[in-house]
Parts: sequence; C-alpha cells; structure tokens
Amino acid sequence: MSNMMNQEEIETLRELIKDIDTAMLTTVTEEGLVSRPMKTQEVEFDGDLWFFTKKETNKYDEILHDQDVNVAYAGKSYVSVRGKAEIVEDLDKKKELWSKAYEEIMQSSYDDPNVVLIKIKAEAVEYWETGNFTKKIAFLFKRMSGQSTKSTDVNETVELNK
Repeated sequence: MSNMMNQEEIETLRELIKDIDTAMLTTVTEEGLVSRPMKTQEVEFDGDLWFFTKKETNKYDEILHDQDVNVAYAGKSYVSVRGKAEIVEDLDKKKELWSKAYEEIMQSSYDDPNVVLIKIKAEAVEYWETGNFTKKIAFLFKRMSGQSTKSTDVNETVELNK
C-alpha cells in the first residue's frame, strides 16, 4: 500500500487516528466477538496497525485461533479497520515502538519475552464523515483501490487489496 501513496497522503491518513489515544480491538472467540481498549501507537499509518500485549491474555490466544480482527477509532473522525492480525515477537520492532508509558501500563519492559506485538494488516477501512477532511481521505482510499470517487455517501467502505 505505501508504494501506491506519497508521503503526504500517508500522513493525511495518519491524521484520522493520530490524536485518538485508545482504539477498540475486536477479536473472535468461541462465544462470539469481544472488544477491548488498546493504546494507539504513535507511528505513521502505512497499512499496518501495531499494539502491545502479553502472551497470557485472552486476545493473544484469540488471535492465534482466528486472525480476523477489527479496530475502531472514535475522535474527530470515526474509523473502523478490518484486517488480519498476527503476533510479532521481533525484539527490534518492540524496542522501536516501546515508550515509557508501556512500562507503567504493562508493568514490564520491551525485552520481556511475555510482551509481544499485534500487527494488523488493514484489509478494509470504513469511516464516517465529520467534514471535508474525511472527503479527502475517501478520495485517497478510492483512488488507490481503483474505485470510483464520485460517491457522496456519509460513510464509506473501501476494500484494500494487499
């Protein structure tokens, strides 16, 4: 995805979620869907979302069992991201994304083998318009996926082919 968009467009997409401190991550369980709050990473959106978790959590087991997830953001825009999750144990990536806030939240450090990353590859994004800003994003998502840009719907659903 990132090779289809220039840096300005990537930054614009990031603007939708950058000031939203908490996202809701929804996973699939044997009983149905479960959502829980997750701290938003302060990294540029490039088609992947990143979150920290620990191995002894339900979401860790749920993702190992079923990679289908959804991440919802509510702030100046409303964004819902559907994608596939994977567990990443890369120490360098954990160090890159780690911040002091996580030491308090997780009562641990990035090099703890129990601390892992959840990487979510976005497959589709739905968002609700809160002004002209979101119209621009609608155009960018549609253009990069080859869809028409003439819709005037209040919300948009865009399939991302990765």
